[in-house]
Amino acid sequence: MKIVFATNNQHKLSEIRQILGSRVEVLSLKDIGCDVDIPETGTTLEENALQKARYIYDHYHMDVFADDTGLEVEALNGAPGVYSARYAGEGHDSEANMSKLLKELGDNNNRKARFRTVIALIQQEVHKEIPCVHEFEGIVNGEIIRERRGGEGFGYDPIFQPDGYSETFAELGTDIKNLISHRARATQKLCAFLQNAK
Repeated sequence: MKIVFATNNQHKLSEIRQILGSRVEVLSLKDIGCDVDIPETGTTLEENALQKARYIYDHYHMDVFADDTGLEVEALNGAPGVYSARYAGEGHDSEANMSKLLKELGDNNNRKARFRTVIALIQQEVHKEIPCVHEFEGIVNGEIIRERRGGEGFGYDPIFQPDGYSETFAELGTDIKNLISHRARATQKLCAFLQNAK
């Protein structure tokens, strides 16, 4: 079985390939010759993930999945959410994003937050004219701490402390994060589905 993961993020790619093993061949955008910056104009994580997957399916006619992730902070009514990567502007500046988030929260004692990943899968199934669309969600709950801690990870990892841990994602390191994270949970559901579908 061959399937395209609509990403050129090598970290995500190797993580997925490791989980799926040799039974499923996972191709990147580079592998299929796609160098287009696929637009993400949705107002939800679900819309963005599906938009990326549909673009590849429509243009390359291959089974494909895509993901989108957001940090949702309770006291900010779910913000930054779908705008997490560009919360402080279009530059995808993690430091600026964290600074803005900490400033917006201020002294608020409600620090509850969650990371949420949505994966959209589009597959052409035998004897069906219309491709099937499936969605998988992964959530990890936690809280936003008041100052950055840790040097690993990316994005909001230095200020997000998952429930049940006294360390931030940036302190836990990638090995532990990849076992418990929102993306890992969504990916595990996807992998279970693909392995059962073969």
